[in-house]
Order: sequence, then C-alpha cells, then structure tokens
Amino acid sequence: MGFQCQGALVTLAAPNSEKLVQFYRQLLAQAPDPYIPNVYGEFQLPGLRLGIFQPKESHLSEFVNTSKGCLSLCLEVNDLESAISHLSALGYPPAGDILTASHGREIYAYDPIGNRLILHESGKSSPI
Repeated sequence: MGFQCQGALVTLAAPNSEKLVQFYRQLLAQAPDPYIPNVYGEFQLPGLRLGIFQPKESHLSEFVNTSKGCLSLCLEVNDLESAISHLSALGYPPAGDILTASHGREIYAYDPIGNRLILHESGKSSPI
C-alpha cells in the first residue's frame, strides 16, 4: 500500500520554455539550477522545486489544449506592495485589486503563458 515519496516538484510545460524560464528568473531573482537552455530550468524555492520544460515535439499536443495555463502557484511574500511593484516592472501587473481574507492579503496575476500567480502576505495574528 502506497509508496514512499522522497521529494516532489511542480513542472510547467511551455512550447516556448525559454521565455517562461526568463520570466521566473526575473520574478524570483535567481538563476535556474539545473538549467539547459530551451530544454529545462529548475528553481529552488522554500518547500518547492519549480521546473519548466519544453515538451518534445511528440508530446506537444498534450500541452496545447488550453488557451490559458492550468496552474495556480501561490507565492508567500513578506511585503505584498513590493512584490506587486516587482511583478509590474517585469510587465505582468496584477489584473485586480488586493483582496483581504481571514488568512491575510493577496492579489492575482498571471505568468507569460497564463498560469495564475497568487502573491500572498500572511496577516498578523488575530486576537480572535
């Protein structure tokens, strides 16, 4: 019953993987490692490895059935306004307003292939 998982990573397929790798390089302010241009790039985040790959021609049809990305990636940030400014400077400003929820503040944006990014700033502890 079952198996033991030694680790996990989330991967994004993109017909133009290099554009997506460069976006995440700038957004996360880090170089991908490992990195093979136009093939694969991986980013090491706290608690997550994010890989971006160029699908092989024989598998391309598996990844072109949507007009938008299918992933929703939540990134916990220390300063939401600074994160919004950084994302906007990259040319991908959030589309809406900052939302306030019981768990903190967040805003939605999208990467170059339409995957949803949630920039989230935890709220201060509540006296409730």
